[in-house]
Amino acid sequence: MTTKKAKPADQGAAGKRQEGAAKLHKREKPVQPDENPLLGAWRTPFGLAPFAKIEPRHFEPAFKTALAEHREQVRRIGSQKAKPTFANTIRALEASGALLTRTADLFFNLTSANTNAEMQAIERRIAPLLARHESAIHLDKALFARIADLYGRRDALALGPEELRLVERMHTWFVRAGATLPAKAKKRVAEIKGRLAELMTTFAQNVLADEQSWHLILDSERDLAGLPPALRAAAKRAAEGLGRPDAHAITLARSSVEPFLQFSTRRDLREQAFKAWTRRGELSDKTHNGPVIAEVVALRSELARLMGYDSFAAYSLDDTMAKNVPNVRDLLERVWPHALGKAKEERDALARLAHSHGENESITAWDWRYWSEKERKARYDLDEAEVRPYLQLDNIIAAGFDTASRLFGLTFTEQTGVPVYHPDVRVWEVKNRAGEHVGLFLGDYFARPSKRSGAWMSSYRGQHRLGRGSRPIIVNVMSFAKGPDGAPTLLSLDDARTLFHELGHALHGLLSDVTYPSLSGTNVARDFVELPSQLYEHWLLRPEVLNRFALHVDTGRPMPQALLKRIEASRGFNQGFSTVEYTASAIVDLDLHETASTEELDVARFEQETLARIGMPDEIVMRHRLPHFLHSMGGYAAGYYSYLWSEVMDADAFAAFEETGDVFDAGVAGRLARHIYAAGNTQEPAAAYRSFRGRLPKVEGLLKKRGFVS
Repeated sequence: MTTKKAKPADQGAAGKRQEGAAKLHKREKPVQPDENPLLGAWRTPFGLAPFAKIEPRHFEPAFKTALAEHREQVRRIGSQKAKPTFANTIRALEASGALLTRTADLFFNLTSANTNAEMQAIERRIAPLLARHESAIHLDKALFARIADLYGRRDALALGPEELRLVERMHTWFVRAGATLPAKAKKRVAEIKGRLAELMTTFAQNVLADEQSWHLILDSERDLAGLPPALRAAAKRAAEGLGRPDAHAITLARSSVEPFLQFSTRRDLREQAFKAWTRRGELSDKTHNGPVIAEVVALRSELARLMGYDSFAAYSLDDTMAKNVPNVRDLLERVWPHALGKAKEERDALARLAHSHGENESITAWDWRYWSEKERKARYDLDEAEVRPYLQLDNIIAAGFDTASRLFGLTFTEQTGVPVYHPDVRVWEVKNRAGEHVGLFLGDYFARPSKRSGAWMSSYRGQHRLGRGSRPIIVNVMSFAKGPDGAPTLLSLDDARTLFHELGHALHGLLSDVTYPSLSGTNVARDFVELPSQLYEHWLLRPEVLNRFALHVDTGRPMPQALLKRIEASRGFNQGFSTVEYTASAIVDLDLHETASTEELDVARFEQETLARIGMPDEIVMRHRLPHFLHSMGGYAAGYYSYLWSEVMDADAFAAFEETGDVFDAGVAGRLARHIYAAGNTQEPAAAYRSFRGRLPKVEGLLKKRGFVS
């Protein structure tokens, strides 16, 4: 990322952005159709949404209009008398629903990153409507007959590779949505999907409500013991936001609670914070997600049986790289014993360290991060407080951009005075080597109550070449603790990795170069989509990057070589812990979606029994417990293993660069761009990987990367 932050003098633009953000939280009179900014052309720079004009009351009328328009477009395609052709059926479907796509992309980006009670109420009403609309299309008998006709004749249609791929994928999508089922089963599928949309919205909103409601007030120096200056400053700002300028506060944002667990010497307060953090989604009866999960699992199991599968896991995995449950279990079971053994060694080392400091109690889950930080210091003379001053947010953004420039020839130029949905959002125009416009990149980096926690990439507009074409507008959303007023924001190593990870996803969207929307960008197999993001993380800790961008916040001097070596030496540190907490979540997710559950499923007991079966250490809690496991309840259902599956590929893919002696090798980067980042879903993932690497990867690369084998 090669850029400077917007100048403080640009108060006019900032003021307009603030006004636009405020309007999204304001209730007004009912909107008239000709007044709705969501329905007209967006005559804004780069076609960004006119955020300053948009209010919550605009969305439901816009959705009503967009849904009606799309229904009519689809009806015409399905009912036409002409013989099915690629152009009048497949291409026509791809071109339909533009207004609905634009409205939904905007709405759901806002409900994730800048929501409020009014937007959440709209989301609860809209989500099932959209699910029923999608089901109506996929279960339309006449429309599917045209698609099936083309699929049956596909080899005789003289289609190009991308067109052939789209015919095959569209047929698969319709079949997997229930298009070949009897009428009664189709009706039930539509009912299930509508209800699931309601439940998953409730689940996410319950998690956000718990994150917003809980905080730990620190009102004495004793409460602050052990906290470094940066964390104290962040806690001070959090308390001010809660109306307690006289105190400090820890919230359930990861950037707040995780460093508190690392540094606080107050074991009693660490326990409070840890238990609240791990109990998101069950902190109160009102927000308890246990019944929601039970109903979701029951409905997904019923859906799978209607589709002819033994379990939802089998149904879900059938259209992935992994293909089936045994292949996923094989991967998880190959990694789990290594991780478990390593974690037990780490636990014993932490216990010895704690004992040497006079602590006689056993290590608990809320102790692990605290003693792990001390163990890293003792073993490698390395602690986060020493590294953080070298990892300024702006510099790490610049490092990410520079890496993209060296690999792919991209340049990023910051834009001011353009519409954004919150004053913290920054915008860059992205161009290629020839100086041509590629797309826009939005960065939304700071935690706030209106944003769900975590980090993600999304799009306000995807890339395609249909009609006049579309250039992408991609956003990265994160939840870093903002630096004090006027001071740089400093990141941990994990924060910096997260930034590179999400930028890898963003580049997957920005570099997309395909014709059809359904095949563009990150619309790939779930266990392939993490490859571009996890691979991109590898460049962060390269000396070629850190020597230029890891500059001390006060002196401007590069990170000393001795510190770089200590960071490199510590790369395998705590890998047992991190692999166990992740892999346990993947196993529980898979087991949950293999069950033939009813609504009486006891979610807490299921989680406990599964963890007991696999021998989960008492000192480690799974990374995402079921009550707040958004991946499992959302698009990664039975698919949380995907990060590990993709890691097998990313370890092997980065080795392709290392084998040349140049981690920016132009030839390897060109193949990577062509076959992975730009190709979207234009070929099978395994074929795409072979086109890049010449072969498929092996799991041994992952085990070596994590330090489990030499």
